[in-house]
Amino acid sequence: MRDTLVLNASFEPLSTVSMNRAVVLVLQDKAVVEQSHPELRVRAAAVDLPVPRVIRLCRYVRVPFRRHAPWSRRGVLARDQHRCAYCGRRATTVDHVLPKSQGGGDTWLNTVASCAEDNHRKAARTPEEAGMPLLREPFVPSPQDAMLLALGSGRRGTLPDWLAQSA
Repeated sequence: MRDTLVLNASFEPLSTVSMNRAVVLVLQDKAVVEQSHPELRVRAAAVDLPVPRVIRLCRYVRVPFRRHAPWSRRGVLARDQHRCAYCGRRATTVDHVLPKSQGGGDTWLNTVASCAEDNHRKAARTPEEAGMPLLREPFVPSPQDAMLLALGSGRRGTLPDWLAQSA
């Protein structure tokens, strides 16, 4: 399913929504299409409009300021570009740097993407105890970074066409 970027009335990015949700917002006159897919269209009995890539809300939505992006397994994999923090191969799981059994938790700074083999080999030990140094240190992405990471995580870490063109 294609993600559509939602801009506030002031053109600041808010989130992404499914193509279906974007079409509904446009049809309800709650948003306007800022950029669309050149060849794709949504057609129905009384509707013919381009498939939106970017929409802008017609009314400004006040959003509370977020200092940190919420942690998620999917977010960790996207942050680390689906690469294992121990060997660099394709990561399919998340590993706790300080294991939960030793008091570690689900936080940005305590989790890294890992391949299943390295996750199993490290087990309930720290990287130092297992002799498995991290290739890169975990970090806390900003809310804006997290949104861009989420946009890119749909197709093996690549950015959507409309975002890659503007980058």
